[in-house]
Amino acid sequence: MYAIVNIQGQQFKVEKNQELYVHRITEDEGASLESSEVLLIDADGDVKVGAPNVSGASVKYKVLSHLKGDKVIVLQEESDAKVYPREKMATAQYFHQNSDRNPLIN
Repeated sequence: MYAIVNIQGQQFKVEKNQELYVHRITEDEGASLESSEVLLIDADGDVKVGAPNVSGASVKYKVLSHLKGDKVIVLQEESDAKVYPREKMATAQYFHQNSDRNPLIN
C-alpha cells in the first residue's frame, strides 16, 4: 500500500515506516504532522485517485531531525567568460521525517 502526498508543494510517494527528506518547516523534532492532501492511494491494486485530493484520506508523519544540505557555490561570470572572484553560497534546509502509518480513509 502506498500513497502520493503533497507536502509543501512537492509530491512524494509514501509507504508505512518510510523515511523522507523534505524541505524544512518550523515544527520541532519529535512533532507529529498530518497531511490531508493525499492525491492517490494504491491499496493492493485498488487505486483511488483524487480530484484533486482523495476525500477522507490522511497520512501522519513524525519529524525525526532537522538537517542542512550540501553547500552550493555559485560563481558569477562576465559576458566574455571571465569569472568574478565573488562567490555566493547557499545551504538548503531540510527535515527528516517518518510516516507513522498507512494512509487512512475515514
